[in-house]
Amino acid sequence: MALTQRQKQVLDFIADFIEENGYSPSYDELAHALQLSSLATVHKHVQALETRGYLRRGFNQSRSIEVAEKYLQERRQSHLRAMPPPRAEVPLAGRIVAGKPLEAVESKEVLQFADFVGRGETFGLQVTGDSMIEDHICNGDYVLIERTSEAQNGEIVVALVGSSETTLKRFYREPGGQIRLQPANSAMEPMYYGADDVQVQGRLLAVMRKYK
Repeated sequence: MALTQRQKQVLDFIADFIEENGYSPSYDELAHALQLSSLATVHKHVQALETRGYLRRGFNQSRSIEVAEKYLQERRQSHLRAMPPPRAEVPLAGRIVAGKPLEAVESKEVLQFADFVGRGETFGLQVTGDSMIEDHICNGDYVLIERTSEAQNGEIVVALVGSSETTLKRFYREPGGQIRLQPANSAMEPMYYGADDVQVQGRLLAVMRKYK
């Protein structure tokens, strides 16, 4: 059975009082704070809450009211439900160039992080190595990958090679049924495999880099 509004007020006041002071309020304090008409009314509400398992009282002791775990659990769950969900967007303040400074123009747009996730199944990977540095994908970066088994020429993909090794490279189909996995590092050579030896597991959606 749900608590009445007055019972909820009594219970919340007792819990807040104990949390703030380290001991329970007296019946006089309860009556004064909640503008209850008499100590008998206070006793009635406390007894009802005790019967429902929300309060415990020590026998014949002053300031002996304790809040039961049942109420504490419900209160924690209520607070969690009331918490705002993690922000999926931030204000897009404008655009900035990395060259000659330009006049700043305020923008009213927002940046939707959902736009980076894509419509299909998405997973993240942390990059190790520097084979893609000329595509600005550096060691330690995180990449968001859309799971797919198909890729177009030039797309950056996660490729499974020989059923045992995975790599992040640009994907190209070559004449003769070969697949070229192209690093974005001029110091490295492209890798050629038979079509049956390469399985596309996903394509790149976004790159994330955390500086602190």
